[in-house]
Amino acid sequence: MNGYAGNKDDLLKRLSRAEGQVRGIARMVDNDKYCIDILTQVSAATSALETVALSLLADHLSHCVAEAAVEGGPVAEEKIREANEAIARLVRS
Repeated sequence: MNGYAGNKDDLLKRLSRAEGQVRGIARMVDNDKYCIDILTQVSAATSALETVALSLLADHLSHCVAEAAVEGGPVAEEKIREANEAIARLVRS
C-alpha cells in the first residue's frame, strides 16, 4: 500500500485543478494575453504542483520511511537515501 492512499482523492483533485490551470495557461498564450498575467498563472500552477509534491513527500516519510526505519538495515538506508534525493530534486526545481 502506498503512503498516499489516505490522501489519494485530495491529490487527484489538486492534480486535476493544476491540469486545468496549465490548459488555461496554454489558452492565454494562444490568445496573446499579457505576459505578466500568464506568468502569474504559471506561478499559481507551480505552487499547486509543489503542494502535491510536499504532500506526497510527507506521506512517504510518515509511511514508507517510517516502516523501513523500524525494519532497519539496508532497507532503511535505501528509503532514507531515496527521500534525500527526492528532497534535493524538489529544492532544485
